[in-house]
Amino acid sequence: MMLENKKCLILGVANQKSIAYGIASAFRREGARLAFSYLGEAIKKRVEPISEELGGEFIFPCDVSSDESIAQAVQTVREQWGTVDVIVHSVAFAPKEALSQPFIETTREAFRVALDVSAYSLPAVCNAFLPIMNPGASVLTMTYYGAQKVIPNYNVMGVAKAALEASVRYLSADLGLKGMRINAISAGAVRTLAASGISDFRHLFKQFEDVAALHRNITIEEIGNAAAFLCSDMASAITGETVFVDCGCHNMAL
Repeated sequence: MMLENKKCLILGVANQKSIAYGIASAFRREGARLAFSYLGEAIKKRVEPISEELGGEFIFPCDVSSDESIAQAVQTVREQWGTVDVIVHSVAFAPKEALSQPFIETTREAFRVALDVSAYSLPAVCNAFLPIMNPGASVLTMTYYGAQKVIPNYNVMGVAKAALEASVRYLSADLGLKGMRINAISAGAVRTLAASGISDFRHLFKQFEDVAALHRNITIEEIGNAAAFLCSDMASAITGETVFVDCGCHNMAL
């Protein structure tokens, strides 16, 4: 098993349709030990049964927009496990109006929130957890093709994901000094809770299926398989990369 006895933190699981759930399921299959974060009581009620289903060892609160909350999460993980081998960062947010209005109308506050939660949280989490990350540890985050090309209604989230992908490249240099790796998966269209906030996503979902080289959309299980590989020793020489898991959609011209 690729991740046998690896201590893996999953940040951002929302429900059983989320990408983070697909990743956690694959990790569990590959022998990983799991712990899950949650934000607020409503999400906690969703995360608890998922953790129980997947054999999670504990859950912990973590608001990635708060340095104090991240620091408390580190302390909790230190008390429970001592160290950590893998961190999955599957966290993003933008105000709803910023995903429905033209990008040019994005407010300063909506831009700040989107970049803070969706991009800055990655280096913030890496920096905070660095003292308890084991040699050879791996970090994985989730991005989307809207970081590189204009996707209708993705708007400020596309800008945030572009910052996230650049952060992965710069973090790879910093973490590499300690023998640690970081990568991103650019996933294809998936019907998740987050995707439901994008206007006209149902129409886009069908378009991606028609355009993709494999003429289908991806599954969260396929994302999970790619994540398990990237976070395992099988990918020990891969870092700073954005790996597309989208049935070849990004290669095709409309």
